[in-house]
Amino acid sequence: MPRSTMRERTVAFYEIVASVNGTLHRVAQMPWPDMLSALARTELSGRTWETDSIYVGSVATYDDVDHLLLHKVKDAGDWLSVLNWRTGEFHELESRADQGYLETTVMAFLSFGNVVGLMQGSTSAPTHKSLEIWLNGLKLFPDTSLAVRPLMTRAETERLRTADGASKVEIRLAGNAISALGDRQGRLARALRLAGTEYGDIKVTIIISVPRGGGRSEDRRRLLADLRDIEEVMPEAADRARATLVYAESSGPEYTRLVEFVEHHITAKRYISAVDETGSSVKILSAVHAILDVALQHEEELRRAADVT
Repeated sequence: MPRSTMRERTVAFYEIVASVNGTLHRVAQMPWPDMLSALARTELSGRTWETDSIYVGSVATYDDVDHLLLHKVKDAGDWLSVLNWRTGEFHELESRADQGYLETTVMAFLSFGNVVGLMQGSTSAPTHKSLEIWLNGLKLFPDTSLAVRPLMTRAETERLRTADGASKVEIRLAGNAISALGDRQGRLARALRLAGTEYGDIKVTIIISVPRGGGRSEDRRRLLADLRDIEEVMPEAADRARATLVYAESSGPEYTRLVEFVEHHITAKRYISAVDETGSSVKILSAVHAILDVALQHEEELRRAADVT
């Protein structure tokens, strides 16, 4: 019997930048809606680019917003078969000259930072590099050579120096990186080192949250001190390190800011449904909704990473 139509897939974010003599630099927001609108009216030949693989672009529109479907045509030499789950019979899919089998990636362009969210329909579906090849090959922006690179969070350890406290900390270290803590004696360093000593070569994740309330200001200051103790270690040794820092200004109320201490590619996992209750395909719509949902939840992080205020 077929397995569930729900699949966990990754939403990953990338930024599209200009490439000038091998140097990459950011540019003003490009007219992605105009590009997609024009693409929707373009004949198949104008949406197809062939290199080692054949890539075809098409447009899916939901809620009056266009999104890109980038397809890769499967090699005609691939052996493909279809199985009937009810009878157990299968038959081979024969390639025909006027047909091609596609692997698809859903791509949603955000309204800032030339950021695009991707969800692959399979592990061999088009990647961000496929998008780069396709955009440049078709010269959709003829005056600009484009590059597509992972959108990375920025390590912002310098923000520790102006903070007044920390209300939440999350740190993950692999066992072989714990030695980088050296003889630091802050509470976080000691807790991480103890876990490594007791459990050996493991990954250790510590999450500490100080409840809200004016009576916990000293606890937040102490947690900040623990972070400053391992400030120089986090960017290189930690797999993940982030904190909600508290800032107090004489001219206004306290405010918080989520700060990353380790660069990492911004991604998220989501379960995607392939069909609805009537059996109709909704996988593309589900993917679009998932990308936009993740983008909304992580908008602040995405904007910081793309250097957009």
